[in-house]
Amino acid sequence: MFEFINNNEERGQVGIGTLIVFIAMVLVAAIAAGVLINTAGFLQSQAEATGQESTDLVSERIDVTSSVGIVGDNSSGDLSEIRIGVAGAPGADQIDLSETTIQAVGPNGQANLVFNATSRDGDALNATAGDDATNVSENGFAVQDGSGNFVSADNAVLNSEESFTIVINPTLNPFGDDVVGSGDAFGEGQSATLDIVSPSSATTQVELRAPDLFTQDGEAVRL
Repeated sequence: MFEFINNNEERGQVGIGTLIVFIAMVLVAAIAAGVLINTAGFLQSQAEATGQESTDLVSERIDVTSSVGIVGDNSSGDLSEIRIGVAGAPGADQIDLSETTIQAVGPNGQANLVFNATSRDGDALNATAGDDATNVSENGFAVQDGSGNFVSADNAVLNSEESFTIVINPTLNPFGDDVVGSGDAFGEGQSATLDIVSPSSATTQVELRAPDLFTQDGEAVRL
């Protein structure tokens, strides 16, 4: 019923064949385990990165504390400045305003505004020298500190202790149609939308709506 192998050479060959199969199985299992470990590590890293991005989209957000306009010429119903007070959202780390983008839609179209600390003539903006929002270059916005001084890119960083004011020129597109210094500016009864996008892509939307009637030159009106 059973066949016995009495030849020692044949018994050795069977043992070697079994050993080879066993080693091959161990190698295959080791390779498979290595692939699984590498895949698991990659998926974990990807999940952590995705989780961090999702957290940043919520926490690394810019809060808008105020939005006002400064009336420039009451008789024409135009603003001379748009001022947006900003601070870091609760729990946010430092937010670099020089890397922030404002996607603006106004009465005269759409534009992406980026940080710019220089005036139309190329000099650094200087409030002490009389510069204001009307000196801010096209497709740009400037930043002022709590003392009203324009800040450089290195200093335009929101943190738990610092808040700033974003200054926008209401005479330029997309708010006004002034590209050479003599056109209409954002003014009475007009509206605009700002999407303030932080460096982590967290977006804060602001709706600006000017009052239907300005009463006094230089007054601050809520937008």
